[in-house]
Amino acid sequence: MKKSIAIICEYILIPERIGGMDRFFVAYDKSLKEKGYEVTWFFKNAVKFDFYKNLTIIDTNNIEVSSFFINYCSKNNLKYDVVNTHFTELCTKSYKRIKKLMNDVYIIAVDHNPRPMDGFTIKKQLKNKIKGKLYHKYIDAFIAVSEYSKENLIKDFGAQITSKIKIIFNGIETQKYIQKANFNTHNNFIVACHLRKEKGVQDIIEAVNILPNDLLEKIKITIYGEGPYENVLKQKVRDNNLENRIVFKGNTDQLESIYYQYDYLIHPSYGETFCFTVVESLMSNLPVITTNKAGNVLNLVIDKENGYTFDIGDVIELSSVLKKIVIAKEQIEGEIFYKEIENKFSISTMVNNHLKLLECI
Repeated sequence: MKKSIAIICEYILIPERIGGMDRFFVAYDKSLKEKGYEVTWFFKNAVKFDFYKNLTIIDTNNIEVSSFFINYCSKNNLKYDVVNTHFTELCTKSYKRIKKLMNDVYIIAVDHNPRPMDGFTIKKQLKNKIKGKLYHKYIDAFIAVSEYSKENLIKDFGAQITSKIKIIFNGIETQKYIQKANFNTHNNFIVACHLRKEKGVQDIIEAVNILPNDLLEKIKITIYGEGPYENVLKQKVRDNNLENRIVFKGNTDQLESIYYQYDYLIHPSYGETFCFTVVESLMSNLPVITTNKAGNVLNLVIDKENGYTFDIGDVIELSSVLKKIVIAKEQIEGEIFYKEIENKFSISTMVNNHLKLLECI
C-alpha cells in the first residue's frame, strides 16, 4: 500500500514571485512521488498556475491552513502517514488535534518563521514556553533551516525539544544562476526582499540620503519586491527627493538572471531564519553588503572578502561603506564566491535531506 503525505503551508502562491521555496515544493513533490508517496498539498488562498500544474493542491480559501486541514480530514475521513508543516505557527493545539485524529501519523514541523525586530514581548515569551511544554510531544521532528533558527526554536519552546531538532538548509536551483565575471564597479546596487520593516530597507534610504551630493549623483539602487511596508518606503524616497537614485521594480521571478548585472547586493536585515537573497547573490558571484548576524545568519559573508558587514540599524556605518565603494577606496576584487553554495545549498541537497526524514517511518 502506498504511503501518503499531507503538506500544509501557510503560504500564498504568487505567479509573479516564484522563489526558492516554490522550487523546493515542486522538486520535493516529484521526488516523493518517485518514492511511491501519494502527496496532497494544502495552501492558503492558492492560485494554481502552470508552475504548480503537477501538484495536487487543496485551497483553504484563506482559512487558517491547520484548522482547515483538520476540518477537511475529519469531514472526509482522511488519514495520512505523514503530515509536514511549513510557515505555520509551531507548538499549537492543532498538532495535538492532528495526532489524535490520525493516531500513528508522523508530524514534521519546519521553522521558517521570522522573529520580531525587537523580540517577543514577555507575555508572548511566556505563552511560547507554555505551548512548548504542552504540545511539543505531538511533533516528531522540528526542522530548523539554520543554526540561528535552531537556537530560536529552543529559546521559544524550551530545551525539551532539542533532541527533536534537525538542521536542513534551504536550497536554490544553483544551475540557473549566472555568475558575475566583471567586477569593475558602476555603483549599481540591488535590493531583493519582501518589503516589510524587518528587512531594513528604510536604513538604505537614510544611508543614501546622507551621502555627499557629488557621490549621491553616482549611485543607483534598484529594489525588487513588494510587501506591507512598500508605500512607506516609497514615500521616504519621495520625501528625500531620491526618485532618481532609488527605483522600485516590484516582484520578479527572474533574479537568477539579474543579480550578476549589479555591483553589490544590499541586505540590511534585522532578522532572518535563513535568507535566500544572500545565498542567491553569492551563487551569482555578487558581493553582499549585509548586517552582522541577522543578514549574515549563515555566516557566508566574510567582511572585505566577499562583501561587507555592518551593525543592525547603523545607518552611518552603511553610508560609510557605500561612500568607500563609490570613491573606490573599498572594492571586492572578484574572488569566486559560489563554490561553497553549489553543494551545500542546492535544491537537490535540500530535497534529499528532507527525504531522509522519512526513511525511518
